[in-house]
Amino acid sequence: MTVVLVGMPGCGKSTAGRQLARHLGWRFVDSDTEIEHEIGGSIRAYFDEHGEESFREIEQRVIDRLTKPERLVLATGGGAVLRQPNREAMAQAGNQVVYLRATPEDLARRLRYDTQRPLLQGGDPLRKLRDLFRQRDPLYREVSSFVIDTGRTSVPTLVNLLSMQLEMAGLSRKA
Repeated sequence: MTVVLVGMPGCGKSTAGRQLARHLGWRFVDSDTEIEHEIGGSIRAYFDEHGEESFREIEQRVIDRLTKPERLVLATGGGAVLRQPNREAMAQAGNQVVYLRATPEDLARRLRYDTQRPLLQGGDPLRKLRDLFRQRDPLYREVSSFVIDTGRTSVPTLVNLLSMQLEMAGLSRKA
């Protein structure tokens, strides 16, 4: 089984995913980190030079490779759900997809000093987050087995909620 974490930028996928993997005794992978290894640089620089469409092509290859069922916790990029093949790969049999949901206001507070997320640079970040949320929330819900609100939840509490939800779904630490 692969546990796939989806959600908006800044919702806690990487932070909680790392802790959840440690709790389960599984491997953790961040798809954005894998993409940066593949392109040999930062996503932001790649985005600036090659554009979003080219980035999404690489992301799709990486998601396809990483969603093969194994004992893995996978944190995906916020826009990974935009492509149907990614949603299908995430939701394939043997995977549990968890939507870590946070409001645009909570995300804006968390990301106010972040300069690495290409889609949030310049202009009004809160407005951009609201627009992205409107577009992506239905896709996160479509692909997810369950939703956990991360608003102002601490990381240990979030990991406990994830663990309990996965246990109720039939996953034990020994699975």
